[in-house]
Amino acid sequence: MAQKIPESHVSLLKKPVFAHFVTLLKDGSPQSTPVWVEYDGTHVLVNSAVGRVKDQNVRRDPRVALSLTDPENPYRYLEIRGRVVEITQQGADELIDKLAFKYLGKEKYPFRQPGEQRVTYKIAPEKVVARA
Repeated sequence: MAQKIPESHVSLLKKPVFAHFVTLLKDGSPQSTPVWVEYDGTHVLVNSAVGRVKDQNVRRDPRVALSLTDPENPYRYLEIRGRVVEITQQGADELIDKLAFKYLGKEKYPFRQPGEQRVTYKIAPEKVVARA
């Protein structure tokens, strides 16, 4: 069952705060990567490239977790556990450019690799912990 992000902590998803994105490897052990995030009011959006470890992981097992810590107050944090409910390449290039502007102040994502195909994961929060 989906859970809403508390209004008191939506700002952590709206400002350029890195999230630690946890996926599950084949053997069930966790794999964590710092990522840029966006929030559409219901889902947390994470952008990556097709074929990366996190991409392989979420395609095999959609259960994920994210944690964000407020850089101005490390006791204020947000933990989100949920499921990837959609994986799409549609709009993924636009999203990575939007995230590049949010996190780097650049109009275009500057780290694209030749032949890279961007992908977006839409995450439905199922358990949310918000502190301080």
